Amino acid sequence: MMWIVFAIGAALSWGLYGPILAKGQIGLGSPMKALLCVGGAYFVMGILGPLLALGPNGMTGFNQSGIINASIGGALGALGAIFIIYAFKNGGVPTYVMPLVFGGAPVINTLYTMWLNPPKDSINPVMWIGMIMVPVGAALVLLYRPAH
Repeated sequence: MMWIVFAIGAALSWGLYGPILAKGQIGLGSPMKALLCVGGAYFVMGILGPLLALGPNGMTGFNQSGIINASIGGALGALGAIFIIYAFKNGGVPTYVMPLVFGGAPVINTLYTMWLNPPKDSINPVMWIGMIMVPVGAALVLLYRPAH
């Protein structure tokens, strides 16, 4: 059940990501300066961290499929950051942008994962209700957000 702790950590990190990134982008006065800082953080945490954790003996066992898929995943994560930065640059604010991102992402994730690995059994209709409720929930957050 330790995975739950890590999932909550990701939710907390990504939940704070948009508002803090927007504040940094405003403070820097440039979306590209903000992206440069994001890239620097990715470098420190995503390159130096694993290199230290793996050590010299952990640098074996790489394979083409793993490298390609993990690299595409990383590129999609970086591309998502670029899209969020440009959403902020073009008038979006975290209270609008992030509910759309985090409302749409789980639906896209579920549909894509089911396409990759088709379910063996029929899908419970309650799951489809949940899939509809996610964007409806995001819309409600947008419509009834607190004024600032």
